[in-house]
Amino acid sequence: MKLNAPNEVDRAVPCPMVKLGGEAARYWRRPRRGRSALRVFAFVLLLAINAAAAEQPLAQSTIVLYNKTVPDSVELAKFYAEQRGIAADHLIGLTCSIEEEISREDYDVTIVEPLREIFKQRHWWMLNEPPKQPPVVDASTIHFVAVIKGIPLKIRSTATYSGDQPRPGPIGSRNEASVDSELAVLAFYSRQISGVTPNPYFQRFSAISNLKDATLLLVCRLDAPAVGTVRGMIVDAIATEKSGLWGRAYVDGADKTGTDFAAGDEWLGNVTTQLHKVGIPVVYDDTPAIFPDAFPMTDCALYYGWYAGNVAGPFNQPGFRFVRGAVAVHIHSFSASTLRDPNANWVAPLVSKGAAASLGSVYEPYLELTSHLDIFNDRLLHGFTFAESAYMSIRALSWMSVMVGDPLYRPYASWLQIDAQPDSAKSGADWTKYHEFALKNVMRSASEFRPLAGQIAARSHNCPMMEDLGSMEAGDGNPSEATNYFKQARTCYTNHDDILRVVLEEADAWVKQNKPTQAVDLIRSALRTAPDASAAPLLRKFEKDAGRAASQVTPSR
Repeated sequence: MKLNAPNEVDRAVPCPMVKLGGEAARYWRRPRRGRSALRVFAFVLLLAINAAAAEQPLAQSTIVLYNKTVPDSVELAKFYAEQRGIAADHLIGLTCSIEEEISREDYDVTIVEPLREIFKQRHWWMLNEPPKQPPVVDASTIHFVAVIKGIPLKIRSTATYSGDQPRPGPIGSRNEASVDSELAVLAFYSRQISGVTPNPYFQRFSAISNLKDATLLLVCRLDAPAVGTVRGMIVDAIATEKSGLWGRAYVDGADKTGTDFAAGDEWLGNVTTQLHKVGIPVVYDDTPAIFPDAFPMTDCALYYGWYAGNVAGPFNQPGFRFVRGAVAVHIHSFSASTLRDPNANWVAPLVSKGAAASLGSVYEPYLELTSHLDIFNDRLLHGFTFAESAYMSIRALSWMSVMVGDPLYRPYASWLQIDAQPDSAKSGADWTKYHEFALKNVMRSASEFRPLAGQIAARSHNCPMMEDLGSMEAGDGNPSEATNYFKQARTCYTNHDDILRVVLEEADAWVKQNKPTQAVDLIRSALRTAPDASAAPLLRKFEKDAGRAASQVTPSR
């Protein structure tokens, strides 16, 4: 869908794709196409399995890490532990820097060494200490770490480090990292800080507690520019697990097919397919520009996008808020370079606008070493925790990633409750009905599913469902069928922003049928109804472009 707006933001192009050599080459495996989609087909069969895994005593395997010198950090740690039922002896206070960026020496002395000592003293590790050799951790009773606002975010590079062996190339020669990604390999006792450590949990499909002798720590960060935002992230995550995460997904591709960046668009295309399969409505933009400022982004429960350097588009609108418990991710090299400025980069602004969880990078990570968003989304949909989903999606540890949100958060936990209470779905009847229909009919072909879904949507006046059918047809290159569904959705909605969004989608479908005159007529009709709407400038821009196209169309005889 072409939605370029006045003052549109161009996408920056760092985060280059590189050939993974040296250490990284040892764990390179290209993801198998269709794997996530097949798992979604088996969604119903896996509910019972994942429900059992979800009932594991997560709190018992979680520690909370905070900075003793920062009062807000202390209070947030206590608050989170109370909310999640985490025992007092699982709260660990460190005396460390209050700066976001620290030296490698500070990291070792104030974070790593005291933390390893605590793990040993409290017998959280099964430890083997051979003479004159680094200790070996054979097993761990701790799997999750909640890092609280106040703990440093990242470790700057150092020129020398005893025991490190830098390698040539853009990966093996670098030793800066996020604090959290280094903590993930705390049990590895390695002095090798240059390059990456292969993630043994990458592409897995199992709860971390089910892995034999797992020593990897799934480290997530409860951090944001404001203390109140962090509290909101905690409260919203727990509340959403009970009521369900309901709303619309917005997926913003970058149209980089055929380039070294094609993997990013492939991930987002897979995400869109996964969401359609489970009945989550999707608005998918695959053009180079990001969603423009005036785009009517209502009921946003999920957002995946790339590739602009700083927060832009609808998220900059003063009144924009995510739905409670939303998950929002924008791929960019420095998306989490700081978490203290609500207007800088992406992660801090997204959580400041109400997202409960996000993913980011503190330094340049390279595209293939960022989170593979299709894997991340797939695992969330199957009921895994935020931490498990995030770490199953990432190839490399001891690198640049940061996972911001409650590690124990399961946004789709309510889907695993076979006997879920009907009250939990009352506030989102359209969303739940579409989801239930999609699961019951997941094995049908598109030619069977869509007409049947259209009948159900029309009969029940399910506007999001009807709009999503239009999106599916548009995505499959069937603009004629798409306009039919969009027209029904447009007349179904009562909210002006929803109507105007569908007007844009329908107008785009008319243009793709080489019928720009119909697009112009539709937009002009919408503008007469809502001339002062926030989306009006975007509609006028589209009207101008479509009018130019209409003037070039040769009339049929």
